[in-house]
Amino acid sequence: MSKYLEIEKILLKQGKFHISLGLERIEKILSLLNYLQNRLKIIHVAGTNGKGSTCAIINQILVESGYKVGLYTSPHLIKYNERIKINNLPINDEDFYELVISISDLAEKNNIRLTEFEILTAVMFKYFCDEKVDFAVIEVGLGGRFDATNIIKMPLISVITSISKDHTERLGNTVDKISFEKGGIIKKNCPVIIDKDNQGIKVITEIAEKNNSKIYYPNLSKIILKDNKNIIINGNNSYELNLLGLNQAQNASLALCAVEILKEKGIKINNIEKALESVKWSCRFEYFKEKNILIDGCHNPDGAKILKENLDFYFPEKKRIFVYTNLKNKDYKQFQKNLFEKDDKIYHYDTKDDKFINKNDVKNCDESIDIKGLGSLIKNKNKKDLLIICGSLYAIGDILSKIELCSWIK
Repeated sequence: MSKYLEIEKILLKQGKFHISLGLERIEKILSLLNYLQNRLKIIHVAGTNGKGSTCAIINQILVESGYKVGLYTSPHLIKYNERIKINNLPINDEDFYELVISISDLAEKNNIRLTEFEILTAVMFKYFCDEKVDFAVIEVGLGGRFDATNIIKMPLISVITSISKDHTERLGNTVDKISFEKGGIIKKNCPVIIDKDNQGIKVITEIAEKNNSKIYYPNLSKIILKDNKNIIINGNNSYELNLLGLNQAQNASLALCAVEILKEKGIKINNIEKALESVKWSCRFEYFKEKNILIDGCHNPDGAKILKENLDFYFPEKKRIFVYTNLKNKDYKQFQKNLFEKDDKIYHYDTKDDKFINKNDVKNCDESIDIKGLGSLIKNKNKKDLLIICGSLYAIGDILSKIELCSWIK
């Protein structure tokens, strides 16, 4: 058995979708590792939508500025390694295997039952410390207050991205309750970045004030198309941004504000223009022009609304074909109301997993297709029609792992 399959076996033994929020277990395992997370200079990012993109932009600016940068995100698309990167390179199987084994053995020896995400988080902290990264950009897994990443005691900056309803069964059924959970990453006397128009601004402001944490509001930005280029205008500056999407204006604004705070702390930053031109974030409104295919891992109603706005802005004239599925615990009915129109052609993607919705859950569904059916659809569709693969990132990862990318995207 390969080392990666051994890693998968250990992690999946914890249960792929098993979540047990709380800091007790991660606290115990990291205490045995001498609280190595406290040695890192961390930018910590929470929110409902936009966390990954914001992390990716901050990471790329720091990398282009010449630093060694750790990036921790979730979920992965094909391999767990994608979650833990240094200077955009995923942890290799050898190092990953050694760290998963050592963390798992240490936990078992001390009767600590870690979840999959807690093992990964402990591995990430150990790897970044062992590799002596200059900075670590860390995305919250779920919520914030009781997320395993929130074992961080003193980040350089806390960033709060767009907040809306998602994971209501765990975080609460109102934006205020969810904002309270997200705001749990705010630490005493640590700067906080949030947009003034964020739905959670009231709650986040209250938490920041209680912690004597200065709030920074980023410059309002906008995206325009100029000479077929995707341009972000931020204050008096304009940059070509490699990430498509009107929502990326907000994410880039948060990232650029974080960079300004780092500058205030005496950290040298350069090559911002190059960073924004080169930043990548897979399967988030990612367009493959040659095949006229777009992939977006949006999975909640707010994300669906953003996807609709982006499609109307970038591809107003194209006929749309959707291949969609979602987890049953998502508000998939509202998702569909926010995204689909009567002239759209809609296919349900069948994952063969009962945690996902079925064809009957998809309104105006034309057909349910599996991976073979999707391959046929890609091959035979009208080249002028835009094919949009959207919904659960887990399902998108399943698709990408089964289709040779070079045969239909490149």
